[in-house]
Amino acid sequence: KITITGRPKVFLTHTVSVFLFSVLETPWCSPIKVKHGYANCRTPQGEYYKNVLGTRCDIRCQKGYELHGPQQLICQSSKRWSGKVLCKQKRCPTLSMPTNGGFKCLDGAYFGSRCEYYCSPGYQLKGDRIVTCMDNKVWSGRPASCVDTEPPRIQCPSVKEKTAEPNKLTARVFWDTPEGRDTADGILTDVILKGLPPGSHFPEGDHKIQYTVYDRAENKGTCKFLVKVRVRRCAKLNAPDNGYIKCSGDGNNYGATCEFSCIGGYELQGSPARVCQYNLGWSGVEPTCAPMNINVNVRTAAALLDQFYEKRRLLIISTPTAANFFYRMQLGMLQPAQCGLDLRHVTVIELVGVFPAQIGRIGVKLLPPSLALQLRLLLRIPHYNFNIVVMDKHGMDKERYPFPATPAELFALIDNFPLRKEEMKLQAEIGQSCP
Repeated sequence: KITITGRPKVFLTHTVSVFLFSVLETPWCSPIKVKHGYANCRTPQGEYYKNVLGTRCDIRCQKGYELHGPQQLICQSSKRWSGKVLCKQKRCPTLSMPTNGGFKCLDGAYFGSRCEYYCSPGYQLKGDRIVTCMDNKVWSGRPASCVDTEPPRIQCPSVKEKTAEPNKLTARVFWDTPEGRDTADGILTDVILKGLPPGSHFPEGDHKIQYTVYDRAENKGTCKFLVKVRVRRCAKLNAPDNGYIKCSGDGNNYGATCEFSCIGGYELQGSPARVCQYNLGWSGVEPTCAPMNINVNVRTAAALLDQFYEKRRLLIISTPTAANFFYRMQLGMLQPAQCGLDLRHVTVIELVGVFPAQIGRIGVKLLPPSLALQLRLLLRIPHYNFNIVVMDKHGMDKERYPFPATPAELFALIDNFPLRKEEMKLQAEIGQSCP
């Protein structure tokens, strides 16, 4: 503050001149210019003289730039500032290149630069797609990575349909094993099949086949298809009355054969076997079981026996007289066992007497004497002694007894014949038995 008294005009002019001389004589530094920054200066000579001796300037940088050099400069007597400063653009750390991907930046890693991540085909980005270099020299957002989240691809064949072969209930089915493809690196680690492999025999019905493939990231791809096996079938056949049926395969599938037979005392008329054909019809003629009709008016014993071939077993009882004790005993034991004889397909032939007074009998039918004599001669049966001959269905002489045989003995013998064992199975299936 200046107080003027007396001669004010002259004194004021002298004071200003002295001040100007003092300022002009003070050393000056060059003006401070900070690119991308500014200086906040304080000077002892007033705010309009910011580069005179003693001036102190605080240096600041713009946002996004950082100071390199001292934070304060002082104008020295050498007309130089006490140091050098520079505002450099801030730079974030170099981004890491994601595996199976990359990034693109607008301005490198400098402040304000935007970088965008991308991934190779088959991979998906995890993290922030776009990051920005911030003022604190840190990238915004989360670190990005490329992960394989897409499942591998696999293409299964279309539905496989097959018809079972003749007389079979299965079909052999082939197909090309499907190949998987990974959309990322193309590498598959495992292929798992659920179901039967190609070339297997598939039973009738629908069968689901599934293939599963895995890639290295444990993603899985799956495909499925059906194998359909069909069996052509004829109408189901039934056993004839008083008879049996035995079929191969499933009983009515294409190619199956059904064989027919009759119980004791009956003979088969019609086709002994029928086959299920491709047109779903049965070959042959429907069989029936009719009561067996024995012709006793044949000329030879061999012709008589031929009527029983593969149909009946024979129990031939020969006695010299009707009063023979063994003969009467044998008939007495066989009468209550008639059901067991019929069950085992046994026909009883009686030869009674000695030529010329001899007769033969099959049930109620009488044999001519000459035929009865031929039968004894053909089978070499003694004329004057009691004798029993057991013959199988093929006309084979299986056993002879010179004395009466109990039904239990006869049945035990017959039940051991090979053909009889098959008959027993069939009879058990239909529940045929004697009380």
